[in-house]
Amino acid sequence: MTQPIIIGVSACLLGEHVRYDAGHKHDRHITDILGAYFTFVPVCPEVGCGLPIPREAMRLEGNPAAPRLMTIQSRVDRTERMLVYCAAKVGGLMSEDICGFIFKERSPSCGLTKIPLSGNGVSELFAIGLFAHEVVRCFPLMPMEEAERLHNPRIRNDFIERVLLYYRKKDVKKESCMDHTPLKANNLLKYP
Repeated sequence: MTQPIIIGVSACLLGEHVRYDAGHKHDRHITDILGAYFTFVPVCPEVGCGLPIPREAMRLEGNPAAPRLMTIQSRVDRTERMLVYCAAKVGGLMSEDICGFIFKERSPSCGLTKIPLSGNGVSELFAIGLFAHEVVRCFPLMPMEEAERLHNPRIRNDFIERVLLYYRKKDVKKESCMDHTPLKANNLLKYP
């Protein structure tokens, strides 16, 4: 029996009511289309680090290389709390054997690209979400996308192929470690 192919997904995209306003961002392109290929591991960094639902909205501020996660109204710095969670959760994802990740765009924790930075006195500075940054750092070769981009059929199909290839490479490496046979390039191109 073949093992399921597991990918991480921002929990709000699966319809979980975890957003700051107690809402969700259910994305049927993910659940209906990609759900036919993959098993999902939902992740909500804000809830995971102990923040309530609902909660005050947050944003990234300051230096793009080391942004701070700040509540917008009360100005509470949630950065350290989030970073501790990120390190622990990504460590746990390593044991989940994930083969890809889908992030919620524009999220200060899960946005993969172009999250606007506030409070730095310079316009047009961007960062990556704090959780997404840790995932990228620990899984640099793993396929990742933002949910909105997966509405494009070409990008979605490319993501599926990259995840399948990543899964196959991991599977071949496991087998070769067990039976001490070398990897062969032609084995890496066969999808399960």
